Amino acid sequence: MNPEHGTNPAYGTNPEHGTHGPYGSHGTPGTPGTPGTPGTPGTTARTGTDRVAGPLLGLSTVLIGLMAGLFFAFDVSVMPGLAAGDERTYVTAMQNFNAAIDGNGLFGSAFVLALLATAAAAVVEYRKGRRGTAVWVAAAAVAYLVVLVITFAVNIPLNNELAAAGDAAKLTDFAVVDKFKGTWVTTNILRTLLCTAALAALARALLLHGRATAR
Repeated sequence: MNPEHGTNPAYGTNPEHGTHGPYGSHGTPGTPGTPGTPGTPGTTARTGTDRVAGPLLGLSTVLIGLMAGLFFAFDVSVMPGLAAGDERTYVTAMQNFNAAIDGNGLFGSAFVLALLATAAAAVVEYRKGRRGTAVWVAAAAVAYLVVLVITFAVNIPLNNELAAAGDAAKLTDFAVVDKFKGTWVTTNILRTLLCTAALAALARALLLHGRATAR
């Protein structure tokens, strides 16, 4: 009997081989794996805030898509259609459009929530270590923030000026109409382009998010 592998008790208690010989608990690949289960924390990490990231990105995309669609509709149909008519009709129609939008709580909620959801999605992606995705979402948030700034700095003041003009049938000075045909229409095109860019950035972010979480 080989003295190296016989009943030598010293071999059986060798700390390098455990109590079950060279193919026992130490020799079986992965058994010391109790430290070797780093995959488990990864699975746990996908609970909690990670469950929110995907839906949050989806919500941001839908809301900004709705805003882009609204602005685009004004660009290609509403404003050109009004410009083809007389000035009194232009004033009356725009006053009615603005009043309907301003008094619509659903629009107001979507208008503001689009920024909040996008900014929150960028923070979640960043904290989860998905920096590339976070950059695209943050770019979308910045683009949409510029949309809000333009809206509050240019479009809303013009809307208020038009509302203050009163009854279009009694209006004699139509200078505000020229402002709409020039400034308002131009800034609305800019809002459409910015929202479209934000939408494209979110589409890219969704793709990267999907790839990262599918691993």
